Amino acid sequence: MQIPLWKRPILAFLTPLFLAGCATTAPPQARSAYERGMVSAADPRAAEAGAEMLRTGGSATDAALATLLALNVVEPQSSGIGGGGFLVIDDGKGGLETIDGRETAPAAATPDWFRMNGQFLSVPQAIPGGRSVGVPGNVALMALAHERHGKLPWKRLFEPAIRLAGDGFAVSPRFHEYLANYRIDPATPPELRELQYVAKGGAVLSPASRALYYQADGSPLPAGTVVRNPDFARFLMSLAKGGPKAFYGGTNALAVAETVSKAPRNPAPMTVADLAAYRAKPRPPVCGTYRRHRICGMGPPSSGATTVLAALGLLERFELAALGKDSPAAWHLIAEAERLAYADRERYLADADFVTVPVAGLVARDYLAARSELISPDRAMKSVAPGSPPGAPLAQADSLTADVPSTSHFVVIDRNGQAASLTSTIESSFGSGLMVNGYFLNNELTDFSMVPVRDGRVVANRVESGKRPRSSMAPTLVYAPDGSLRLAVGAAGGTTIPAQVLRAIIGVIDWRLSAQEALALPVIFAPGGDAVFVEKGSALEAMIPALLAFGHASVTPRQMPLKANAIEVVGGRLAGAADPRSEGAAAPE
Repeated sequence: MQIPLWKRPILAFLTPLFLAGCATTAPPQARSAYERGMVSAADPRAAEAGAEMLRTGGSATDAALATLLALNVVEPQSSGIGGGGFLVIDDGKGGLETIDGRETAPAAATPDWFRMNGQFLSVPQAIPGGRSVGVPGNVALMALAHERHGKLPWKRLFEPAIRLAGDGFAVSPRFHEYLANYRIDPATPPELRELQYVAKGGAVLSPASRALYYQADGSPLPAGTVVRNPDFARFLMSLAKGGPKAFYGGTNALAVAETVSKAPRNPAPMTVADLAAYRAKPRPPVCGTYRRHRICGMGPPSSGATTVLAALGLLERFELAALGKDSPAAWHLIAEAERLAYADRERYLADADFVTVPVAGLVARDYLAARSELISPDRAMKSVAPGSPPGAPLAQADSLTADVPSTSHFVVIDRNGQAASLTSTIESSFGSGLMVNGYFLNNELTDFSMVPVRDGRVVANRVESGKRPRSSMAPTLVYAPDGSLRLAVGAAGGTTIPAQVLRAIIGVIDWRLSAQEALALPVIFAPGGDAVFVEKGSALEAMIPALLAFGHASVTPRQMPLKANAIEVVGGRLAGAADPRSEGAAAPE
């Protein structure tokens, strides 16, 4: 008899302080069947790929993996098998598991990985080429998840993506916008062309990859143009037949290693041994409570769960429901909670295999209650600093790492109650710009701190051999007070991800909105320090004078890369939701 994961012994860092935070809420429990399953993804064709798996008897995990592969085709700038991800799974029988498929630094990596000619590179300088590429983890994540929770044959998961890559897919308006952002006049000299790409904060696309998505005059393919990627279709066929060994060994591993090591820009040592050594890792879920709801997500190297849970814990003493979604006072409180939560994130979050991360302390109810006293309902804090949670290491510096927004999130709940919330990324748009077998390689190593030591203190999120960079990804499951699943949610958009997920949870729990209405709410983003950003063109922009009146030093409208997806359980039925700012869609079984 299998013991549910929530009953199994918990790793040492989950101290009684942390467990006390979850004691008032029932754990996940087995659920009766739903009428039909549901998929929500950033592109309707990818959502349909997942729904196809559900219709043929697949599990939520099968559907999520097929969605990941399809997104690699239709949203190649955001995610795919050249990158990594995090997966939260509720097996529908009371078991909860999280899988870490985050990329790793090559064995040759050192804390000075980004030091070139005596100077540390900036993030835009480091993105293009080989030095930003981590060993991809998504295929290993897929294999482990499929082994544990899949029902369909491995090769069946690849069929929709193979069709999309081989038969072709139409360029969507959103994808056309991405392409237009990276348009460079072909007459521009190569040395200046690279500078222009770097100024845009993006990758230098290879001629082969540019030929897929751009016309001969350098202009992006118009929306509606059918794109075929036969190289990727062929590789997907070999991966479907050969399994993960076809990715982490053989000709693909050799191609990845050589592409990174011999990149025209920023070449860096990566070997076939680096790929062969990669392993996806099961991690203990990180859970906490908010207004009697149990909320579970991904632990380090993800900062998603700790940041979201910390912000919620800081807010719990305030009556957000009474204030309502149209109250500047409510959004002021949310901003203040974010400032504190993000400050702790910068100081403490990194790969827990390499540094001590005080996970339990960061989400402990007593710690958050004390830290919440710093928040005034009518006046902004003059300054914000990291706290000292129980178990925190001493003499550690803030990382001040700027991660670049892209990424995809998708959620699936099947008719048997299994739920999968998966966030996948190649980091910035088109990752490193390097392409192998029709897919882009990530630039995930720029999620490390460029500088390993600050003010004489080591940075937790510094580069180290085999280490996984800190992430903002926050795949999340929310359980009602009776222990039943209420919401599966997550987002894309770099450092804004925890703020997006926080906004969605508050919308559903405090303001009693549907998941679709909650994802349509505006976003306030306060990533530490004095800066507060509000979504440009939203109702929050009109609240700027009121927010400034609370004493915030700076409140700036900002175009944010918002893209969230969710499925909620309402009256025993599933309702899909997708961010109205995106091309996302929900597809029923």
